[in-house]
Amino acid sequence: MRAWLLDDLTGIGGLRLADVPDPVPREGEVILEVHYAALNPADRYLADRQYPAKPSLPHILGRDGMGTVMQLGAGVTDLKIGDRRAILRGDVGGDRPGAFAQRVAVPAKSLVEIPSDWTEQEAAGAALVYLTAYQALTMWGPLPPNSVVLVTGASGGVGVAAVHLASAMGYSVVALSRSPEKSLRLRQIGAALTFDPGQPDWRQAAKAALAPRRVDLAIDNVGGKLLPEVIDTLGNLGKVSIVGRLAGPVPNFNTATLFFRRIRLGGVAAGACTNSESREAWREVLALLSRSGARPQVDRVFPFEELPQAFEHLAQGPMGKVLLKVV
Repeated sequence: MRAWLLDDLTGIGGLRLADVPDPVPREGEVILEVHYAALNPADRYLADRQYPAKPSLPHILGRDGMGTVMQLGAGVTDLKIGDRRAILRGDVGGDRPGAFAQRVAVPAKSLVEIPSDWTEQEAAGAALVYLTAYQALTMWGPLPPNSVVLVTGASGGVGVAAVHLASAMGYSVVALSRSPEKSLRLRQIGAALTFDPGQPDWRQAAKAALAPRRVDLAIDNVGGKLLPEVIDTLGNLGKVSIVGRLAGPVPNFNTATLFFRRIRLGGVAAGACTNSESREAWREVLALLSRSGARPQVDRVFPFEELPQAFEHLAQGPMGKVLLKVV
């Protein structure tokens, strides 16, 4: 089969397309013929040695995808050849070979059915971002009704998922995006307000628009110098669920900004959930999306041979998920 190989952890620039042996299912596994695979920032983090996974090299990246079951390993009784399934959060693409290949071995328990009204493309990139967004929204416990949720990097995969889910939960969503076109789209999919974090007065504008309320929960996908600005918009007992660090380290952070409003910061790690916890969260996600009518957003689909170009597009900030058409 054809697969994209990562020979070392010095960045995705070393990716190469090669012929490798087909995977063989072990007990409890199936072989999935991959139709579509999705890109995630975590793929780049792993390639840059900024992720805790330590795979054998050469490694195949790709944490999300969907396809058709082609082979069953010993002990697999709840699937049959020909079933279409999507990959739920697990070790695929992390400590074990991933979905940037024509076939991938996946534990049967890490596969989920595709909602009947979703396309294959929508299903391919949904699991990781929606599970991450759901954890970011629920890790602090239930929020009061009509809470205000702010989402940074709102047009990315986790950002869009957070807007969808927070809106479906009945919260008022404030979305940050530097693009007027993406801001319009974010309002169409559930954001009540949008602001450009590149504007020096965005915090004042947000506070004025929300007054007398403040932000109750921020979901931060960006980090960098934006995080202290986000903290400034929080009210008493405000919380920040930290998902990503697309803008790098936080410079000159004054911890005194946390004291008097009793601000809490916490990291989000969907991989820390057990399989049963992930499956329960996935059921909750599907129920929320069904209730609101929201669907996963696909920005662009690249041919299998253009994975490097797909990563370049991901770095530019898409509106939703970037996919690879594999077979």
